[in-house]
Amino acid sequence: MGFLKKFLKSNYRDGDASHGISCFRDLSEQQLDEHMSVARYGDFTLTDAVRPSYNLEVLPRTGFRHEWYVDQESGARIPVLMSSVSRERLFDTFLSLLDPLGETVDVVLETSHDKSNGEHTDLYREQIDMPVLQSILYDFEDLLMDDGCCGIAVLNPRKPMEVQMDEHKLLFVYGHENAEYEWALSDNRVKCDEGIRFITEAEHVHSSSDEFQERFEQLCYQLGIDD
Repeated sequence: MGFLKKFLKSNYRDGDASHGISCFRDLSEQQLDEHMSVARYGDFTLTDAVRPSYNLEVLPRTGFRHEWYVDQESGARIPVLMSSVSRERLFDTFLSLLDPLGETVDVVLETSHDKSNGEHTDLYREQIDMPVLQSILYDFEDLLMDDGCCGIAVLNPRKPMEVQMDEHKLLFVYGHENAEYEWALSDNRVKCDEGIRFITEAEHVHSSSDEFQERFEQLCYQLGIDD
């Protein structure tokens, strides 16, 4: 966890700004190592990308709820399915959500490597065949699952629908015609729970490595993205 320890010396990712002080701030190396080594909470297993707050304000669990995305410029409201899935089923669930998008899609890679202020960069690839994309994603499953500085969105602007797995390894579906995506979540044993809270709704930390940054650059190359 060298990246994380170095980061926490001066700052913390996505901390609770309302309180101003991170619960990780005064931890010893041993306490931090012990907390970061815990991946399983009940029947939910986290990826290596993210860990909850030290005081476990929100415990991760499987489920999805309905939300709304509101465009600040146009005021348009777009339905969102927001879900959390245990590691064992996360990647397969993500891939199953891609199927309804169609045969040709656009891809957006999100990266916050080399950034310590919560900002990120979006890198675009338009018009890629879904079978080609899914083959590439299988090759980079380790990166997509365990890098806390990497996220991906796949969209079909003609529908329009978008599926995202963000840096926290939460899954999002944006769009009005989302019934088929709810069925896909249910098929993967992800049940609707409108009261579920997600790890992003409390302080938490991300983890990455130099190796993952190199893997990210390789993924960009494979997708034909010039980063």
